[in-house]
Amino acid sequence: MSGGDDSRTAAENSDGRLGEGIPYPEAAVGFPGEPDGFQRLWTPHRMVYIDGQDKPKDDRAEECPFCTAPSKTDEDGLIVARGQHVYAVLNLYPYNPGHLLICPYRHVADYTDLTQEETVELAEFTQKAMRVIRALSGPHGFNLGMNQGPVAGAGIAAHLHQHVVPRWGGDANFLPVIAQTKALPQVHADVQARLKKEWNR
Repeated sequence: MSGGDDSRTAAENSDGRLGEGIPYPEAAVGFPGEPDGFQRLWTPHRMVYIDGQDKPKDDRAEECPFCTAPSKTDEDGLIVARGQHVYAVLNLYPYNPGHLLICPYRHVADYTDLTQEETVELAEFTQKAMRVIRALSGPHGFNLGMNQGPVAGAGIAAHLHQHVVPRWGGDANFLPVIAQTKALPQVHADVQARLKKEWNR
């Protein structure tokens, strides 16, 4: 493979499908390597999560997305159901389609700080979330859990939230293992609408 002028155009170097005079966005000429046969799934939107732009600046309720979500419409806040003490909301960065979070309205970090009423309703919402997801998409299993504190993996540690993650056989393929990437077949608005409809049935 010889080096060359990276400004050459598609019309000069290929079958011309890109149109005459349009330069290659990234010319491969002059770079080492051979085609490996892989398709690339580009997910640049996830850089918002990786870089942390959406994370709160501090632990105050005013900065907390779990405190501000209930003040929005269900559609804008991705809220599936509202209870007296807790609510169910789609995870903005889901592990799998239908990944829900059960959150108390109150800005509280630790599970042991929940009131009895909050604890009971959080458990009831978790059960209901599992039934709703099963009715819609028939997962083979679930991951349920809370990450308590940053050292335990909590992205927003100041506001407790229970994860309800549907799982299917083979959903943990090579993408999340080696590329920190998940392929999701549905957009949030569609998932939110379907879950909300089933929840209220």
